[in-house]
Amino acid sequence: MNIVVNGGTRGIGKEIINFLAQDISNQIFVTGRNEKALNSLSVRYKNVKSFSLDMSLFDIQQEKFRAAVSNHFERVDILINIAGFLIAKDFLQTTNDEARLIMETNFFGPASLIRILEPIMSSGSHIVNISSMGGFQGSAKYKGLSYYSASKAALTCLTECLATEFTEFGISVNCLALGAVQTEMLDEAFPGYKAPVDAKQMAEFISGFALTGHKFFNGKILPVALGNP
Repeated sequence: MNIVVNGGTRGIGKEIINFLAQDISNQIFVTGRNEKALNSLSVRYKNVKSFSLDMSLFDIQQEKFRAAVSNHFERVDILINIAGFLIAKDFLQTTNDEARLIMETNFFGPASLIRILEPIMSSGSHIVNISSMGGFQGSAKYKGLSYYSASKAALTCLTECLATEFTEFGISVNCLALGAVQTEMLDEAFPGYKAPVDAKQMAEFISGFALTGHKFFNGKILPVALGNP
């Protein structure tokens, strides 16, 4: 499988790389903002290539990204959009610049990345967008996460729209709305909270879903949570 993981330098994304790279038949292209972490993955795994990418600046970097992927892959079988950014701050205290940074990273960047990769994704390919229970309709919402939750809600809606638009190409698009997972981002949002699931466990689930979920689902928003948050 030729796999692109957008956001693989820490937390769940890094553990997804660790899991998928164990199968040497998987060729993985990973992005992230932390160049040191990216280089570490490329050194550790011969089947992992990396590209430094800040999703909030994707418009500036998209042509370099397009060229890098094209040089590595003739086709992409799986895209996992897990890059995310969070500022835990009340709505009234959040500046427009902070709000735009969250939306660029969590919604506009991943959407643009999908647009670039779609031409080299053939029938049977699978796009997996990683959202949050905060962006899942009807779920409990939490103080200080309004823009983060809204950005993830936008990604879930985009998933449903693209599943319809990409049906003619045979490309499946699904979204996993994650609950609490013990990561650095959870610590930023809920200091001191201990999640029932760790990053490695969730990464194994996401990886398995990315490999086979398109055989059973398309255009689905699937909550993956044991409880709140």
